Amino acid sequence: MKTWEGQAKVKISGENLKLGVIVSRFNHFVTDSLLSGALDTLKRHGVLEEHIEVVKIPGCFEMPVTAKKMIRRGCFDALVCLGAIIRGETSHYDLVSKACARGLGCLSQEFEIPIGFGVVTAENMEQALNRAGGKSGNKGSEAALAALEMASLFQEFKKVQ
Repeated sequence: MKTWEGQAKVKISGENLKLGVIVSRFNHFVTDSLLSGALDTLKRHGVLEEHIEVVKIPGCFEMPVTAKKMIRRGCFDALVCLGAIIRGETSHYDLVSKACARGLGCLSQEFEIPIGFGVVTAENMEQALNRAGGKSGNKGSEAALAALEMASLFQEFKKVQ
């Protein structure tokens, strides 16, 4: 019996991987920190700087269509999507967060490409900042690590086909 257990069995390495990073400019005081965390994690795991392409977009609603365009280029092993959606006084938060998550999830499945989901959804600015390098860690770093782990796992799958 063969068991796949992610980090336990697959060496996470960014060597020879090409990653696209999509980052929302909206709430940039949060997303700048998410981006720093993601880039640091990618580089620490061996992804060469010239193999990372960062695309900045207006907001999280635009993220799925941007991801689709990047995937169709066929040059990325994984994507990392970073944004911050902070609840306000209207239902806009719910609409944007659901559209973003659903769109990226569908793309990942349709095109069979790992997408690290580093979109912070928070009730207020304090929560968002805590998830962008504060006491709750850095969700950008975590999303980058998830994308690397899945890309490494997918490479292992190719070896045994």
